[in-house]
Amino acid sequence: MARIELKNLVKRFGKTSVVHGVDLTVEEGEFVVLVGPSGCGKSTILRMIAGLEEVTEGQILIDGAVVNEREPRDRNIAMVFQNYAIYPHVTVAENIGFGLYRAQLTKAEKRARIEQAARTLGLLDLLDRRPAQLSGGQRQRVAMGRAMVRDPSAFLYDEPLSNLDAQLRAQMRVEIKRLHQALGATSIFVTHDQVEAMTMADRIVVMRDGRILQVGSPMSLFDHPTDLFTAKFIGSPTMNLLPGTLAFGVVALDAGGAVEPPMALGARSGDVLLGVRPHDLTPGDAGALRLTGVVRALETLGTETMAHLDVGGVMIVATTPPHASPKLGESVTVSAPAERLHLFDAGTEKAFSRR
Repeated sequence: MARIELKNLVKRFGKTSVVHGVDLTVEEGEFVVLVGPSGCGKSTILRMIAGLEEVTEGQILIDGAVVNEREPRDRNIAMVFQNYAIYPHVTVAENIGFGLYRAQLTKAEKRARIEQAARTLGLLDLLDRRPAQLSGGQRQRVAMGRAMVRDPSAFLYDEPLSNLDAQLRAQMRVEIKRLHQALGATSIFVTHDQVEAMTMADRIVVMRDGRILQVGSPMSLFDHPTDLFTAKFIGSPTMNLLPGTLAFGVVALDAGGAVEPPMALGARSGDVLLGVRPHDLTPGDAGALRLTGVVRALETLGTETMAHLDVGGVMIVATTPPHASPKLGESVTVSAPAERLHLFDAGTEKAFSRR
């Protein structure tokens, strides 16, 4: 296991800066997920850690040693790519064993490592097959097996599930997390999918435009986003945002109605956005926030139904019981408790602190 530190990490391609002074520490055995939209710099950071991209400024430390100038093969890090990067003309066993090409091991020792990795990944019966005979999930496991046999101190995953269908992605999320728990190796996982981040991470690093916005456990980011981008990016369906005006500790909503949010507001005033997650909005008028709107669309998910409501010209989403959902065109009232509300400054996009 390795401790990985990024200190004021900067990456420029020519005059274009894509990573801006990133500081991050990944502890031994931790599973950290970098999440953000395409182009935010997360894969570039991963490639710099692996040694596949040069560092423009700053330092990368592995177990306290600066590795900026080390070749990728000398960092004892294994990388799993989005496109599997396995060889179609050789067998599963030969693909897994490729990572041992330079290792000073006997043929029997190499075979033992290959079989151990294959056993862990459920590939033992497929060692003689070629990649064309495998499913997408099996190919991804072959790629992970090739990384495993080297016994690396850290795993780097660059959007490894993005080429898989939804059901297989869900299965592979569990398998990768199970593998991490079995091996205990430090892992950094890059994705643009917040569901992957929420379900897999010990800690999530939210990135935007080459900068880190917030770092924390999945639930801390879900419950306490510090900015508007994180609030919208983490959570599915995304957070509802209602524009309004803050004055004297009360938010008057543009869609109608008012609410006194449980934030430390002081004498501040101005344009704000009141946030509430769809799962915190339920039928009835018992909460501090009460909204009445017309049902414009319904999404039935089995365990619940998502009702899309037009509230004074603002579209919001609320959860309803699957067998007691409203009808299209019906006017319904939904509410949320004060402690589940979020408030953001419309100008700075920063969250107001809770009392």
